[in-house]
Amino acid sequence: MTRIYKILPRADWTRAQAVGRFEGSAVDLKDGFIHFSTGLQAQETARRHFAGQDDLVVLEIEGDDLGPALKFEPSRGGDLFPHLYGLLDVGHVRAVTDAPLDAEGVPQLGPLA
Repeated sequence: MTRIYKILPRADWTRAQAVGRFEGSAVDLKDGFIHFSTGLQAQETARRHFAGQDDLVVLEIEGDDLGPALKFEPSRGGDLFPHLYGLLDVGHVRAVTDAPLDAEGVPQLGPLA
């Protein structure tokens, strides 16, 4: 089992729930896949790409549930990051947690698997 995580504004998650799928953020749509992070990568992703953004949530997904549309590809520093080539059905989301900002404005994700 490989847990993966998606950080996004709560409003985007609310829209996804209304239609039953998450189609991706602006950067996801530009890149042609939905960006995810592993538990070891997620806090750095939060620091680099979401600092100062309030009202974020973290989606937890079992990567194996996504089948062959999920690919681990080299990205930051050569690390393999999970990329979903397709839409994320909201039924695949196992948990949703808040990501409050710390004193420096960095979203805090809590313990991730």
